[in-house]
Amino acid sequence: MKIVVMKFGGTSVEDAAAIQRTSEIVAGRRAKGLAPVVIVSAMSKVTDQLLAAANAAERGDGAGALAISARLRHRHLETARALLSGAALQDTSSWLEQQFQSLDDLLRGLAAVQELTPRTSDLVVSHGERLSSRIIAEFFAQRDLDGAHVDARACIVTDAQHGRAMPLELETEQNLARHVHPLLAQKKIPVLGGFIAATAEGITTTLGRGGSDFTGALVGRGLDASAIEIWTDVNGIMTTDPRVCADALRVKAISFEEAAELAYFGAKVLHPATILPAVQKNIPVWVLNSKNPENGGTLITAQAPHSRNPFKSIAIKRKLTIIDIVAGRMLMTHGYMRAIFEVFDRHKCPVDMVSTSEVSVSLTVDSNERLPQIAADLGKLADVKYEGRKALICMVGENIRGQSGIAAQVFTAIRHVNVRMISQGASEINMSFMLEESDVEEAVRALHAYFFQDPDPEIFDVAARDANAARLETAQKN
Repeated sequence: MKIVVMKFGGTSVEDAAAIQRTSEIVAGRRAKGLAPVVIVSAMSKVTDQLLAAANAAERGDGAGALAISARLRHRHLETARALLSGAALQDTSSWLEQQFQSLDDLLRGLAAVQELTPRTSDLVVSHGERLSSRIIAEFFAQRDLDGAHVDARACIVTDAQHGRAMPLELETEQNLARHVHPLLAQKKIPVLGGFIAATAEGITTTLGRGGSDFTGALVGRGLDASAIEIWTDVNGIMTTDPRVCADALRVKAISFEEAAELAYFGAKVLHPATILPAVQKNIPVWVLNSKNPENGGTLITAQAPHSRNPFKSIAIKRKLTIIDIVAGRMLMTHGYMRAIFEVFDRHKCPVDMVSTSEVSVSLTVDSNERLPQIAADLGKLADVKYEGRKALICMVGENIRGQSGIAAQVFTAIRHVNVRMISQGASEINMSFMLEESDVEEAVRALHAYFFQDPDPEIFDVAARDANAARLETAQKN
């Protein structure tokens, strides 16, 4: 039995029409003799609306919170009515009413106490995936796809770090064997909500924003899947953000290492944690477009084919802050660097880049919420200042290993832009630098024009770019 884990994002299940498309894609995999396991996000924008309801309740605006819940109730019930009929519709509608009654009771309680804890926030936002996965499983069953709903909280076991919980591998694999394997043996298609999980005690947790990708990888690893498919609304990983650079190319193949760097440094197609579980079992990952399922997408494997271009993609990470810590003679004191990073550890604030000089340490972070507290703690060690509105450009490619002159080419291409910090990762496959956020788009366009003027057709979808150019030229002539 070849298991394929198929994760569908929010835009792939945003309404009845999108869910219909999703079912056709799943049916296609089944027709090829594969055993699909489906992971779904909440319907598009639902998580944001649930958070808005929770925040309104925390402010004491119970009426506003309940109004948001009422709109969500209507949307889910209308979607169920568009997809289901008969007993399936009656049962699902009744279940949806019960879930929204529970949500409303929770929001009323929050409005009364006006306190929103991370644990309660997880419980509120978990409704999105719980609702979408049940509707989709029922629809699959109705259209003879043998859909079977599985509450992901019964499978994915995590620690109690609410908002960004970490999975427990052994317990998760045991639960997947208990709840999912028997359904596959019966030729059913299990449907689970992404993003949501639970502690060993059964308390609801979440894996962080974008965590549905992570769920897909965890399930793929736990079931020894033959492939993991991430279905989104773009054709795959691109050479850069098409909104910034109109002639961005689809990357046909990329390595796990390259994809992980891109995911961490701002590429929105994948959640940064997605790659690791797949790497551990060498499971290929496909990034595909549910609105254009015939497109080849991007294949992520342990080793990608060689490319004649030095870089595969340029990622952008915005809204960063540079923190400068000036220590004078303290910099080389034993234990000083450890003391600095202990501050960030206490505040659970990840650091993107680090640069040191004789008397100072500069770091970049993407968390602005706790900067005043972090700066106050660092101020006990040294003089501290920080500047916001910075952006990071990360250029990734395995072909830069050992190549001389690459840095010179990069900074020649953007010689008109002021660069603040420069770093080349220890993996030797990424080159990153910091600049003003207002300069980032111009810099990316200049870099893309320089390094992708002659793209390798084995790695990049040159044919699609040429076809688009031809269509545009024809349209202009007409």
